[in-house]
Amino acid sequence: MRHGKKFNHLGRKTAHRKAMLANMATSLIIHKRIKTTVAKAKALRLYVEPLITKSKNDTTHSRRVVFSYLKDKYAVTELFREVSTKIANRPGGYTRILRTGNRLGDNAEMCIIELVDYNENMITVKETKAKSTRRRSKSKKKVDEAPKAAVAETTTEEVKVEEKVEKAPVKKAAAKKEEKAPVKKTEKKVEEKKTEDKEEKKAEVKEEKKTEAKKEEKAEEKKPKAEKKTTKKEDNSADDKKSEEEK
Repeated sequence: MRHGKKFNHLGRKTAHRKAMLANMATSLIIHKRIKTTVAKAKALRLYVEPLITKSKNDTTHSRRVVFSYLKDKYAVTELFREVSTKIANRPGGYTRILRTGNRLGDNAEMCIIELVDYNENMITVKETKAKSTRRRSKSKKKVDEAPKAAVAETTTEEVKVEEKVEKAPVKKAAAKKEEKAPVKKTEKKVEEKKTEDKEEKKAEVKEEKKTEAKKEEKAEEKKPKAEKKTTKKEDNSADDKKSEEEK
């Protein structure tokens, strides 16, 4: 019977399983997130997180130990140079599993496994939540200050009564000003309309003057042409007379 055996073989023998997890770990370190099934992601989490903890101590021995698991020198350098600096202050829990639904073919449960410190969207959400908790701490201080405020209210109420008595005539004057304000606004609007009408009339008069000037210029251009035609006719008639006299 299989009671209490929680180790997931993933349907593979030990050599095949170790090789698959090593390849998945290298791709996770290089690309920072990968898509896989939930069962493989849970197995990968147990495989990768001890190696990430090992990378916090950057020594030759720890590099050789990690290389014996990953068998990829580029992944080892990425882990010890960049990933270890980002994760330096985190005490475990370096990966996150986000479920994405079921696969179409075999209906397997799919997910995305990623390194926590490289998802900037989730980090910003946590920062906003932390700010909301600070507001709650202020409300606790208010509860503590309640008895002090009760003592101060008795003195402030007397001061408020005196202020109301003094502000009463001031409020009446403000109300009168507010009544006069809309009258002034309507007068301004009427004046603005008048000025706009005057400007429109001036523009129309200018346009009429321009059209009349153009008409006069065209009339003056036509006059010399008519005079030239008359002179040509007179010259022709004079030539005809001369020819008759010679005959």
